[in-house]
Amino acid sequence: MNTKEYISSGIIESYILGLASPEEAGILECVMKNNAEVKAAFEEAQKTLEDLATAQAVTPPDDLRTKIWNKIQQEQNDEEPSPVVSADIPAAKPQEEIRIQGNNNWKVYAVAASVLFLISVAGNIFWMSDQAKTKQEIARISTEKKNQDLVMQKMNKKMEMISNPDMKMVMLKGVEKHTDSKAMVFWDTKTKEVYLNADSLPKAPEGMQYQLWAIEDGKPVNAGMYTEDKDSKIALANIPKAQAFAITLEKQGGSPVPTMENMYVMGEI
Repeated sequence: MNTKEYISSGIIESYILGLASPEEAGILECVMKNNAEVKAAFEEAQKTLEDLATAQAVTPPDDLRTKIWNKIQQEQNDEEPSPVVSADIPAAKPQEEIRIQGNNNWKVYAVAASVLFLISVAGNIFWMSDQAKTKQEIARISTEKKNQDLVMQKMNKKMEMISNPDMKMVMLKGVEKHTDSKAMVFWDTKTKEVYLNADSLPKAPEGMQYQLWAIEDGKPVNAGMYTEDKDSKIALANIPKAQAFAITLEKQGGSPVPTMENMYVMGEI
């Protein structure tokens, strides 16, 4: 794996989000010490994610503190009984007045501490909710980037094959039952390797798989089983000579002979 492939693998984003395994984290840290390009990509990704988190920050409503304070005062007024005035009750002594004032001060401090605590809790709830949304958005962006990288890799591989003078392209068109289907065979006339681009075919049903056939001297020859991970990237078979190619839908693992009623596309060289 070269430097560009390592950078586009998503390991940097996983490391920043804390999703990388200890082994992956250790490897990345070692690579960054010895590779300026990877270190620069890490710093760029870190800044991008920080900017995203900042852009999506949520500030608690301005009236949150007022609402909490009013609620506490209302509950305190409901709980405290109204003072009873009676001529028979002797006036409070100075010491008692000081004690009462001290108790009232204690209640004020307790209420103030409660308000600050509730505001802190509310702020943390907003922050955690926002952090969760930000992580989800970052994960979505990371997944989209990986998918885009895979598409670009496939396109680059196709361009390499198209520009290769030894590569012969064979267009396979849909047969009578599947007129909308199509595929492309890339046949290297030098190495005799056969590649298949079949992403335009319908997704194979569960337990079924597409099989490529080379028609040689009027007889079908197995040219390999198709899977999405092999599309345009991995040679399915080595075919010395052929007059045409065709694709059938077979049971998982393939068939020794083609099932003609399940033929989807065919094309002559």
